[in-house]
Amino acid sequence: MNKARSRWCNSVIIPFSADSIQTLSLDSPPMDLGMSDPTAWATAMNNLGIAPVGIAGDPLLSDFDPALGMMTGIPPINPLMPGLGMVPPPIPSDMPVAKEIIHCKSCTLFPPNPNLPPPTTRERPPGCKTVFVGGLPENGTEETIVEIFEQCGEIIALRKSKKHFCHIRFAEEYMVDKAIYLSGYRIRLGSSTDKKDTGRLHVDFAQARDDLYEWECKQRMLAREERHRRRMAEEQFHPPSPPPVVHYSDHECSIVAEKLKDDSKFLEAVQTLLTWIERGEVNRRSANNFYSMIQSVNSHIRRLMNEKATHEKDIEEAKERFKLALSGILAQFEQIVAVYHSASKQKAWDHFTKAQRKNISVWCKQAEEIRNIHNDELMGIRREEEMEMSDDDTEPPEAKETEESALVVQTEALKEENDSLRCQLDAYRNEVELLKQEQSKMGREEDTSKDQQLVILQQAMQGMQQHLLKLQDECERREAELEKVKEEKPQLGQIPNNLSPICSVSQEKDSVLERGLGSSPIKSEREALLVGIISTFLHVHPFGANIEYICSYLQRLDSKICASEVEALLTRLQHTFKQEMSGVGASLEKRWKFCGFEGLKATT
Repeated sequence: MNKARSRWCNSVIIPFSADSIQTLSLDSPPMDLGMSDPTAWATAMNNLGIAPVGIAGDPLLSDFDPALGMMTGIPPINPLMPGLGMVPPPIPSDMPVAKEIIHCKSCTLFPPNPNLPPPTTRERPPGCKTVFVGGLPENGTEETIVEIFEQCGEIIALRKSKKHFCHIRFAEEYMVDKAIYLSGYRIRLGSSTDKKDTGRLHVDFAQARDDLYEWECKQRMLAREERHRRRMAEEQFHPPSPPPVVHYSDHECSIVAEKLKDDSKFLEAVQTLLTWIERGEVNRRSANNFYSMIQSVNSHIRRLMNEKATHEKDIEEAKERFKLALSGILAQFEQIVAVYHSASKQKAWDHFTKAQRKNISVWCKQAEEIRNIHNDELMGIRREEEMEMSDDDTEPPEAKETEESALVVQTEALKEENDSLRCQLDAYRNEVELLKQEQSKMGREEDTSKDQQLVILQQAMQGMQQHLLKLQDECERREAELEKVKEEKPQLGQIPNNLSPICSVSQEKDSVLERGLGSSPIKSEREALLVGIISTFLHVHPFGANIEYICSYLQRLDSKICASEVEALLTRLQHTFKQEMSGVGASLEKRWKFCGFEGLKATT
């Protein structure tokens, strides 16, 4: 039975037809809780000390005496309770429960023996709305089950098995408690006593996936509501967050600049300005706008000082009014004290009673004490004024005429506008000068590079010209020597023989010079130094290096070296440097390698 119950609990419950439930509920009359033998039932209840009652709560026996029962002092139990139908209210465990016979349309339910222990149930699953009902008669139908359990509440689904048990799912959790109350009842279909028409109901909690899912959803909803309430309670104690600061733009800058000039909006505008400066919005383009806003902030200091002076003036006037009022109060106190002193004289004192004299004496003392306190306060104010006068003898005049103050404000405003315009003009001039300097610097750099190239070419040409001049001088000297030899030696046949090797030597030198000047790839000493440095650099980089890497190394030595010059020099020296392609796809690049050792063997 337990295995079948667990297997059926884990299965999905097929919903029961609402129409059939409604039809059954309409066709079936209200449940009759009457008794087959009222006299026997009343005798049994009397033996238990319980007043037997009917369905309406009226006693079955009018002459019932609770004192005649076995258990006296137990009040009558009403099986009806609002909202529970046929199920009575919860009864303490130590009190015996008296259940009645339940008559239905197609069956009768007989209560269990009250002396037996209550039926056992499993632990209630969370959110349980489904019950297991075992011990059904073999001939029992779904209509009979609905007829019995629909009084407990709305049935959502019902699944009946062929093994005489079923699962019922109710709409609410409290309906399960009503169904559990029927556990232990013996059921009989109609008036038949056949074994197939009888059974003993066993109602227990069932664990269903739908109940657990709904319970978890409800718990999550409650947790969300609790978190929301907690968050709302915490937000009530949090200080309000400041409004977000807008991003910098020319339009927002003009709005903030106008707000800085308004006393009522100055705090908001200055906070925005501070945030912009801290964000790093100040650059060369917006520097003038920020300077004008900072200048407006500086001009606000004058307004604050004027406001402070106004408040100080109000304070001084209030002090004067307070001093005058205090002087008037002291004068009145003097008059009151004088009245008390006059009443204390012998001429009037004898006419007062003893109680009146006592009251006048007390009043006089109180008036004198109050007068002395106010007098000390007035003297303290005067001493403070005297000290202020001694600290600042050259105090400026306290008030100025309204026209003069208006003129001063206008002149200050004009000065501020003049200063702002002057600063803007200076800023524009500085920008123009910077642009001119940049352009002139770029032009000078280009000119200097061109001049350097021209100087190098001129130096090369001058060296070549000097070398040619030396060769020409040597040729002229040799020709002069030949002419002298012709004149001195009469042997004319030997002169051509001596002249031919000299001319051949001079011709060879001229050809070697021309060939050297025309075919030498190194044109100056600077290029020779570059070749040596590049050879050393590439020798320690056996896998080669690209032209940018080589130029970055050379520019540490001379910042005027450019990549095009170095690449042209490496291209001319094909036996010393060679270019190779390395890498695949996007990483393909050109690398220069030193091949001087192989080139030396190839040129020999």
